[in-house]
Amino acid sequence: MKIPEKILTKKVELVDTEKVKKGEYDSLFSDMKKAMKENSGIGLAANQVGKDLAIFVIDEEIARENKVPEIYINPEVTEYSRDKDEMEEGCLSIPEYYAPIHRSKKIKIKAVDEKGNKIKFKAKGLLARILQHETDHLNGTTIKDRAQ
Repeated sequence: MKIPEKILTKKVELVDTEKVKKGEYDSLFSDMKKAMKENSGIGLAANQVGKDLAIFVIDEEIARENKVPEIYINPEVTEYSRDKDEMEEGCLSIPEYYAPIHRSKKIKIKAVDEKGNKIKFKAKGLLARILQHETDHLNGTTIKDRAQ
C-alpha cells in the first residue's frame, strides 16, 4: 500500500493473541517477510500490505544480530530516551522519498511474538530506529508526518 491509502493514516486494530497461539496468522507472517525482502525493506507493518492489524516484521539478519524476534504483535514502545539522533529514513509506502528523522537512540518495547509469548526488551541504534518506525506505521504515522 502506498500513501495516501487511508489504512496507512489510521491506528490499526489490536490482534487477538489467542489466534496467534493457534497459528492463524502464520501465513500472514510469512507473506509479510517475503514482501519485505522482495522490496528490499528492513521492516514492514501489516497495514502496508492492507491488513488492519497491529503486526510488523523486521529484517531477519538484524533480528538475529540483536537476538530479538522478527515478528511483533500489538507492540508498544514503553520508554523513549531523551537522547535523540537524526538519520535519513525511507519507507516502502512512499517510494523515492527520504527525510531526516529525529528518533530516540534507545527505547523499551513490549509486544507479543509469533508464538503468542509476551516479550519485553531494550533496543538501541538502528534496531531502536526500525522498531520506532514500524510502531509509527501501526499508529497511522508516516515519515512524512515525522519530517514536518
